[in-house]
Amino acid sequence: MKKTFPSLDFRDITTYSIFERKSLVQVETFATPWRKGGSFSTFLQSLPAILAGKQFQQIVERVATAVRSERLVVLAMGAHVIKCGLSPLIIDLMERGVVSAIALNGAGIIHDFELAYTGATSEDVAEAISTGEFGMGRETAQFLNAVIIQGQEDGLGIGQAVGKALYDANPPYLQYSLVAAGYRLQIPITVHVSIGTDIIHTHPEANGAALGAGSHRDFQHFISVISQLEGGVYFNIGSAVILPEVFLKAISTVRNLGYVVKHFTTVNMDFIRHYRPIQNVVIRPTSDGGEGYTLIGHHEILVPLLAAAIIEQLET
Repeated sequence: MKKTFPSLDFRDITTYSIFERKSLVQVETFATPWRKGGSFSTFLQSLPAILAGKQFQQIVERVATAVRSERLVVLAMGAHVIKCGLSPLIIDLMERGVVSAIALNGAGIIHDFELAYTGATSEDVAEAISTGEFGMGRETAQFLNAVIIQGQEDGLGIGQAVGKALYDANPPYLQYSLVAAGYRLQIPITVHVSIGTDIIHTHPEANGAALGAGSHRDFQHFISVISQLEGGVYFNIGSAVILPEVFLKAISTVRNLGYVVKHFTTVNMDFIRHYRPIQNVVIRPTSDGGEGYTLIGHHEILVPLLAAAIIEQLET
């Protein structure tokens, strides 16, 4: 049978007054124009209290509250954060007592070492891959593999072993080393390795048993940190797969062991929305009473803004 469609009479539409409606946006929440010579605090107050502008302020407040309450603020970071030139800001937050612990992937210690020793890092992969030279830097592989092997013998995780070795070696640019700062300040830095993903794994000095043992020891240290996350803040910055997976397993483990870790804040920061960080950091771990946030943007802009805002909030 052929369908027939009646002509609709819009005169029968029911309307309401916009003055009586609940509206999600009000002018009171709008941004205010910038005036030359203003302070950073004034800039923060000028942001719109809408969407990410509002969430940014809430995240800053959550961090400040955690620090004042002596709760943990944990940073899990992909190596790109280091390559963006942000190590001085992270170290400053460590020295101020804001950052309680850091988790890195395997690439983190590679760029950290190279910066500490040469003041430079990040080879041109597109150029080096054609000749097979990509990842074949001699000093990086020799130093880190030797330290990881020695760390296994000494019962150390990779983060502590590398931090101690760099601190003791005192290279020319030591002040830029996150892991050395962690050792100096006695702040846990754990390294979570996936064998085959890092350039040092292809060198003859690499020892799979030492890599596995050191990374597993760091995983145990990381779980110990997460067991105390109640009331704290956890950041995942620039890790799309490895660290979100590590975090999810750690949350499950500490709850299995009887620790109460339910009321805390998580923040995922990256260029785009990835599945695992959203699920494994923002949504699943906080579903029992926490709060998860997502900030999308460039690390080299968002992290300095966040660090400065946290300092402003804590020193008011």
